[in-house]
Amino acid sequence: MRKVFILLTLSFFISNANLHAQIFRDITKVGTTAGQFLKIGPGARALSMGGAYVGVSDDIYAVYYNPAGVAINQGNGQAAFSHTQWLADVNYDFAAASINVESVGTLFMSITSLRVSEEKVTTFEFPEGNGQFWDASSVSFGVGFARSLTDRFSIGFHAKYIQESIWSTSAHGFALDVGTYYVTPFNDLVIGASITNFGTKMQLDGRDIQINYDPNGNPSTGPNNVPAKFEMDQYDLPLTFRIGFSMDVFKSRYIRVKAAFDATHPNDNVEYANAGVEFAYDELLFIRGGYKSLFLTDSEQSLTLGAGLKYEMAPGLNINVNYGYGDYGRLKNIQYFDVGIIF
Repeated sequence: MRKVFILLTLSFFISNANLHAQIFRDITKVGTTAGQFLKIGPGARALSMGGAYVGVSDDIYAVYYNPAGVAINQGNGQAAFSHTQWLADVNYDFAAASINVESVGTLFMSITSLRVSEEKVTTFEFPEGNGQFWDASSVSFGVGFARSLTDRFSIGFHAKYIQESIWSTSAHGFALDVGTYYVTPFNDLVIGASITNFGTKMQLDGRDIQINYDPNGNPSTGPNNVPAKFEMDQYDLPLTFRIGFSMDVFKSRYIRVKAAFDATHPNDNVEYANAGVEFAYDELLFIRGGYKSLFLTDSEQSLTLGAGLKYEMAPGLNINVNYGYGDYGRLKNIQYFDVGIIF
C-alpha cells in the first residue's frame, strides 16, 4: 500500500504539471500576482546551486523548497538564519527552526521578511518632501509538519500567514505548501515535488485609499464629503509547482559530488529549469555552482556560485556557514550569507 501511495502521489504531481504546461505554455502573466517576495528563495547553499533544491532539501531550508525534506534532517533539530541585501537595496531575511519529535515527526517554523527603507513623501507642491516618510514591507510567518512514512518516502506541510504593507495600506492572506520526497533504489536518486503558495487572494485596504466624495460635484448642494474609498482588486498568490531530482554522481572516502536539477511551473510565468552541482571534501568544505532560470526568456538570472563550511563544535553539535553569489545581469548581483546549527 505504501508503494501504491507513493506512485499515485508522484503521478498526480507529474500529470498536474503536464496539464498546466499545455494550457499556459505561451502565457506569461508576469506581474499578475501578489506576494512576490514569496518567490525569493532563501539559503546561500540553495542559491549557489542555481536554486535547484527541491530534490536536495536535506537541511532546514527545505521548509521553503520542499517541506517534506525536513523529515530527513540530521540530528534532533536545526536552526538557521539567512540575510541578503536584495536588489535595489532591499533587505531580505529568512529564519527557520525545526525539532524532531519521536514517533510523531518533525515540527518546524519559519519567518520571512522583506523591507524597503523609509523614503520622503514628495508631492507637486513639496518636491523635496512634505515632512512625511513612507516605507514598504512584506512578512510571512509559517508553521509546519513533516514525517517519513517509510525509510525512503516522506511528506510535509507548511502553513503560512502573509502580510504586505505600503505606508498605511496593507493586504493579508494565508497559504499552504505541500511536498513529497522519495529516495529511489536507483543509486539513491531523490525525486522531490512541491506545490507552494496555494491559498487565498490578497487585497489592499487601509487609510491611504480612503477619500471624501462629493456625489454631484457641487459643494453647495446635496451631500458633501461622503466617506468613501477606492475599490482595490484582489490578486492571487504566486502558486508554484516544482519537481526536482538530485543524486550523488561520485562518492569516495573524502570526495562527494552531488548534481541537482529542478523544473518549475509558476502561475505567473512560463516554465523554466534550474541546475546545480555541489563538491564536498570530507563533508567539511563545500564548493558549489549552478545556473538559474534555464529556458526562461528575458531573464536576468544566470550563473550562481558559492562555498560553505561545516564544523563540529562538539559531539552532536555542528555549525554551518555558507556564502552564495547570483549574477543578475543588468541588475548586477546578489550575495547571500547564512549560518545554521544542527543539534
